[in-house]
Amino acid sequence: MKIFHTADWHIGQNFYGYERREEHQHFLHWLKMQLSEQEADVLLIAGDVFDSPNPSAESQRMFYAFLHDVTTENPNLQVVVTAGNHDSAARLEAPHDLLTAMRVEVRGVIHRTVEGEINFRHLVVPLQEKGQAKAWCLAVPYLRQGDYPESSQYGTGVVAMYGALTDYLKEINRDNLPVVAMGHLHVFGSELSDNDRSERIVVGGLECVAAEAFGSNLAYVALGHLHKPQRVGGRENVRYSGSPLPMSFSEKFYKQGVNLIELDETGLRGIQRLDFQPLASLLSVPKQPLPLGEVLGELLQLPDGEIGVDSPYLEIKVLETEPEPSKRHQIEEAIKGKAVRLARIVAVTPKVEREQQTVSLETWQNIQPMEMAQDVFRQKYGTDMPEHIEKLLLEVIRETEGE
Repeated sequence: MKIFHTADWHIGQNFYGYERREEHQHFLHWLKMQLSEQEADVLLIAGDVFDSPNPSAESQRMFYAFLHDVTTENPNLQVVVTAGNHDSAARLEAPHDLLTAMRVEVRGVIHRTVEGEINFRHLVVPLQEKGQAKAWCLAVPYLRQGDYPESSQYGTGVVAMYGALTDYLKEINRDNLPVVAMGHLHVFGSELSDNDRSERIVVGGLECVAAEAFGSNLAYVALGHLHKPQRVGGRENVRYSGSPLPMSFSEKFYKQGVNLIELDETGLRGIQRLDFQPLASLLSVPKQPLPLGEVLGELLQLPDGEIGVDSPYLEIKVLETEPEPSKRHQIEEAIKGKAVRLARIVAVTPKVEREQQTVSLETWQNIQPMEMAQDVFRQKYGTDMPEHIEKLLLEVIRETEGE
């Protein structure tokens, strides 16, 4: 049995003002080709299909057109989709009956019985090869408070959920078929992207769980939520597939792709990484922040050409020792005619750390505005305020005091 594992598509993402429809379409076309070439039996999508819980009509059309195409072109393919923290669980499950007819199983909402107990049967999906069950899938979506068995902490609640599902499956897995689990969460020891709001976690790591939450009896654990493809907890079979597109400049060196898992009757047979090259790359100039004059010189070396859907997104890092109001204008002039899309300009200042001091009320009352401004400037830029800025600031202070 061949199983594809992917996650974190974030269809509909707006990247610094640029929509990424063509980039997502490029990935979906590549994935369709891979599923056909590999004669895949199952496609697992472990959450964050969309970038927003209220995706646009265009984003939804793209996703459902993909599901229609792959299940039509691959009559034996089964698809299992779980909701992520960016998805609306109810919205994702809404077309359930129609999707089931297309061999697509969606799990977003944690259903309960009339007695109020978690409906574990709903979260257990038989994986089929040419119509015959060959494995089981614990299709667990992103768990919110109250979705898991009663617990005072998120981590212990998630562990209890997977434990209860495993116990439930023992009762119905009479043929001892291999078991695959899905999850959309942050596992301890995994690597996060720097300053990426897409990988939201609760401050203090309260949404983290240990790799031990996934029992050793599982053949493979297909994770979503973190955008870097990686193994977790030293276990080869517990993995994040990573996102197919970089979601921020901190992810520009990630290797995009999907995981291909092979199972036999005894369990995991092998794991293969299928690399994908996104349509557009991310480019940071310079590699390390430099003064504006040097940055402009490097920008002039960028290749000339027309801007298209495959043009790199450009991040510019400028080292500033004083404010430069015309910075953006100078940069835009330097990249005119260059085959890049300006995404953001990052101003880096050599901030100066200073010791915390206790200041009396009398001292505060006697601090002059110019002293305070000079101190703030020194902390931010690491140098004394230039004379021309001091003169301008003094004029403003005098005008204010004269009113």
